[in-house]
Amino acid sequence: MEAFSIEHAFVRRDGKYILSDVSIKAEIGERIAIIGPNGAGKSTLVDVIDRRLYPLANDNYRSSLFGEERWIISDLRKRIGHVSPGQDEFFRTSYTAREIVASGLHASLGFDFHHVIDKEDWERADAELAKVSMLNKKDRTMNTLSTGEMRRVLLARAAITSPSILLLDEASAGLDFPSRADLRNTISDYATDNRTIVMVTHELSEIIPAINRIILMKDGIIVKEGTKEETLREDILSELYSRTVHIAVADGIYTAFC
Repeated sequence: MEAFSIEHAFVRRDGKYILSDVSIKAEIGERIAIIGPNGAGKSTLVDVIDRRLYPLANDNYRSSLFGEERWIISDLRKRIGHVSPGQDEFFRTSYTAREIVASGLHASLGFDFHHVIDKEDWERADAELAKVSMLNKKDRTMNTLSTGEMRRVLLARAAITSPSILLLDEASAGLDFPSRADLRNTISDYATDNRTIVMVTHELSEIIPAINRIILMKDGIIVKEGTKEETLREDILSELYSRTVHIAVADGIYTAFC
């Protein structure tokens, strides 16, 4: 079954194309990593997939999710989990970590008068916090957490609805390398046959072994896609980043350095 499809997307900002005729499709259960230089259009593409950003109108543009073109956004938010650096300030509130995770059940920031959270919901929130090693800080307010801690809470929030698509835009930014390894293991646990994962990252070491497709972007276009073996090569990445890139691989985990 199709998870999502984007055809011929153009996004322009301040007179410059951020995406230029980009098309991408994924099936349920497919796991994708998107890499490329700053300004390549990676985060913009993820926002288009999630319908947080709409491309320019053109006759060839098409977008569908789970085989449907039209969605009630509140329903869609429960089927797609999204973590990105752009959420940081929005979620840096006086709500506790536990409350923020539980509010993901309603795709809201905190709770309104019509939201009902029962004992089972709180237990689900605690279970997700435990997966990201934040259960011991569940009663801390978000504005007292470090950036890395907040990212882990937001990952738990994104996962609480058991979404069919998980969009991770630099989800481990702000974490030290042992914490990144822990988070990589957590994300690996989310990589089930019925869930599509799309990762945007600058760190090849964040790419979980389960990733089966790499997309390389530069200047608003997809320049190459394929398996890790086909794409994560020194010659290809050196051309992508316009400088010499060296690759090392250990236990299926890639690292890159210049």
